[in-house]
Amino acid sequence: MNIQTLNEKLELIQWLSTLEDASVIKKLMLLKKEETKDWWNSISEEEEKSINEGILQADNNELRPHSEVRKLYGKWL
Repeated sequence: MNIQTLNEKLELIQWLSTLEDASVIKKLMLLKKEETKDWWNSISEEEEKSINEGILQADNNELRPHSEVRKLYGKWL
């Protein structure tokens, strides 16, 4: 983190500590909640299906060695 970002964070902390407007505080809390939202809830059904399929394959020990995967998908990596 650079010094400018640190200074900005400190400025925000100072501003928040003096903030009395409840509507602004509520808006900030909503923003915080949005920023910490679980990414799983925002992926597509296709992505979710693909991830679950991969987990199932791993659970069934249907894994490929890293070297084999590199050969298959190397051009995209």
